[in-house]
Amino acid sequence: MSNAGSETGAGAQAGALLAVLPEVPRLPDRSVVQLAFPHRERYAEMVQAFRDAGFETCADLCAVDYLTHPGRSLPDGVKAERFEVVVNLLSLSMRQRVRIRVQVPEGDPVVSSLVDIYSGTEAMEREAFDMMGIIFEGHPDLTRILMPEDWEGHPLRKDYGVGRVPVQFKEAPGPR
Repeated sequence: MSNAGSETGAGAQAGALLAVLPEVPRLPDRSVVQLAFPHRERYAEMVQAFRDAGFETCADLCAVDYLTHPGRSLPDGVKAERFEVVVNLLSLSMRQRVRIRVQVPEGDPVVSSLVDIYSGTEAMEREAFDMMGIIFEGHPDLTRILMPEDWEGHPLRKDYGVGRVPVQFKEAPGPR
């Protein structure tokens, strides 16, 4: 069996993926077919376009706090913000992966929810909300998932106070 047809197919697929919102900045990446940086207003639109292009699985969604690492690589035209939402989409049929990184400002940590596009992101968005304080607009149940409901703050933020919990020991028995 010849590989020539599959190479042509892969080339056509890569070209088709570049047509997904071509004005959105991208960077080369060894581990994914595309690394895209849409503005947060176009984030859900880009995810939907990749879904329509054959990326049937959202493998991961997480948030990153760059408070202590502001000098990361970003393409021209993308302003670095404190937070970033990172989404990895997977196409099993094309055997390809894309990564989408959205900058989220500290003063307004809100992005669109992807639950209507990929229902499996429901728990991932709740975790990012619980641990980092990112608000996913349109999420059907944006409540804490790991921490108690009355917990104050978001424990994975770089400026979250570590604090200490006193260890309680039972009184040691007397001499034997």
